[in-house]
Amino acid sequence: MAVLKKLNLKYRLKGSTLMETLVATVLIVLIFVMASMILNNLFSNTIRNSTQAIDNHLNELQYLHQHEQLRLPYSETFQNWEISIDRYKENNQFYIEFEALNPKTDKTITITQSEN
Repeated sequence: MAVLKKLNLKYRLKGSTLMETLVATVLIVLIFVMASMILNNLFSNTIRNSTQAIDNHLNELQYLHQHEQLRLPYSETFQNWEISIDRYKENNQFYIEFEALNPKTDKTITITQSEN
């Protein structure tokens, strides 16, 4: 650090050199760039892995099935999700399986409920 001397005064005022200022500026910019890249990655992963829309749609389909407004077997595509609804029998009990598959992310959501 360079020292600036003032004539006829007893104190010294310390100042930084141009090189020190440039190094500090570069470090601050690098930290900012790294932080923004990390935050961007976190937000994009959160949005990509969100299943809220398909969960709401499956709830709507369950409601339609409960009120007998849906014919089984049922299949459709909803926002890159392949939805299928099937009825099967196991141990003398009938079950309805709601399944949503996203081929891009290889995620599967399955909801099974017994049929009365």
